[in-house]
Amino acid sequence: MSKGNLTRRGVLKTGAVAGAGLALPTYLSAAGHEGFTNAPTGSTVTLGFNVPQSGPYADEGADELRAYELAVEHLNGEGDGGMLNTFSSKALQGNGILGKKVEYVTGDTQTKSDAARASAKSMIEKDGAVMITGGSSSGVAVAVQALCQEAGVIFMAGLTHSNDTTGKDKRANGFRHFFNSYMSGAALAPVLAANYGTDRKAYHLTADYNWGYTTEEAIKSSTEAMGWETVAAVKTPLTQTDFSSYIAPVLQSGADTLVLNHYGGNMVNSLTNAVQFGLRDKQVNGKDFQIIVPLYSRLMAKGAGANVKGIFGSTNWHWSLQDEGSKAFVQSFGTKYGFPPSQAAHTCYVQALLYADAVERAGSFAPCAVVEALEGFEFDGMGNGKTLYRADDHQCFKDVLVVKGKENPSSEFDLLEIVEVTPVDQVTYAPDHPQFAGGALGSCNNGA
Repeated sequence: MSKGNLTRRGVLKTGAVAGAGLALPTYLSAAGHEGFTNAPTGSTVTLGFNVPQSGPYADEGADELRAYELAVEHLNGEGDGGMLNTFSSKALQGNGILGKKVEYVTGDTQTKSDAARASAKSMIEKDGAVMITGGSSSGVAVAVQALCQEAGVIFMAGLTHSNDTTGKDKRANGFRHFFNSYMSGAALAPVLAANYGTDRKAYHLTADYNWGYTTEEAIKSSTEAMGWETVAAVKTPLTQTDFSSYIAPVLQSGADTLVLNHYGGNMVNSLTNAVQFGLRDKQVNGKDFQIIVPLYSRLMAKGAGANVKGIFGSTNWHWSLQDEGSKAFVQSFGTKYGFPPSQAAHTCYVQALLYADAVERAGSFAPCAVVEALEGFEFDGMGNGKTLYRADDHQCFKDVLVVKGKENPSSEFDLLEIVEVTPVDQVTYAPDHPQFAGGALGSCNNGA
């Protein structure tokens, strides 16, 4: 696909990035736009896809954009319809959204909060996007979610795993389909206890931003509750590419388990360094040394290659699932792109459809109408089984997958195997759980 300045026809259209402030231009006034920001007045509606096209999570971003393009095709009645055919809600008819053809614009978050806010702001102010979605960093998600709340547009979070997104930094205009750090800890702990016992000494390496912090907290809490001891927890810069200096101290720490609270290229590099240092061949405290990756993706597994064999982690979704929704999505994505989708692609595709469906059911693009349609919405047929968009915090609750690296993969895509489908009840928590303390959802904002 060409990535130049294209006319609006359901494909990429770029615009200039605006400044740091959020003074909405006069064309967003209520008088001309039915009382809410960027209310569509013609035959089309514009969505903003804000993904990391550069930086450490760029592989995830590329797959997210593929998924969004596929979602637009299906919403506009092109292709085989994908999950529109399996989605329990039948509001979407493949004729756009409320009869308006779907167009989109894109931005590059660069996996940086400031860049992500600037690109989202540009899509809202310059391109008239009525909804922003995407991202593969919780730092980005929190920043863009706050901007969308202020601007009066809906934010459908992409890949964001930090508790903060639907915890202390939740917003009424924001919604998350992806699971979170707490859920990873709750799903992983029983599997780790069964395989490695309840007497372990863990050393954490943690990406130095909000996702790393809440993932470290969740894994520490769940493993310490079953008897593990945390001997050290060390922060690492998101920009780090060589983790050798961080791996060396693990060998002198007395730890027999390394937890890599890293994602994307960071995890590929840190795991590679750990294997190069021979950690997987060590015995410590009379036990075989183990490595854990709390949040896995197929793209990370591909990047790390044979180093992932036998390593446990959790994931939101996997292309090998055999429910009808997952099979329909894998079929559509594979036909278009020639390989199976990642969990990032899945959650972004689903978020695009969930937004469109909410607008159809509400009969309006107005953010507060969309919020009302999504809060407490229960659905099925989109992978992960029955799912609830909880009204209290706009977090989706569904089954969570525990996976491990395959010992004998059959292809470059067949690198992870599902070892446990953790039922939703095991990963559900109260809205005021301590790991989600602080912040308030607030009220929806229609903007202009």
